Amino acid sequence: MSVDELWKLHEELSSVLAHRLGEEKNRLEKRLSQLRLEDVNGSFPRARRPYPQVFPKYRNPAQPAETWSGRGKQPRWLAAQLRSGKNLDDFRIRPLPTPERRASRGRKPGRAQRRA
Repeated sequence: MSVDELWKLHEELSSVLAHRLGEEKNRLEKRLSQLRLEDVNGSFPRARRPYPQVFPKYRNPAQPAETWSGRGKQPRWLAAQLRSGKNLDDFRIRPLPTPERRASRGRKPGRAQRRA
């Protein structure tokens, strides 16, 4: 075959493939829209709701980067420490005092402060 014949064959194959790919794309998009409609009607399980970020509550004193939020399985470092006789509160991360807490020092406002 000559180069011109090969090029013509190449162009013909390209157009046939483009046509078939377009049909396949349309078919898949139609099916996707049907699935979305079924999802709205409740026949598919809904996506899980987003949960808020959970901050760590416990920290490994030997490796401060290792933390645990208190949810799920206990990490190995914590389980080993608990087996050795330590208490879970020994690893609790203490919250930093906020300026409001520091100023009031945990006391309720007095009569004069309530009136103001």
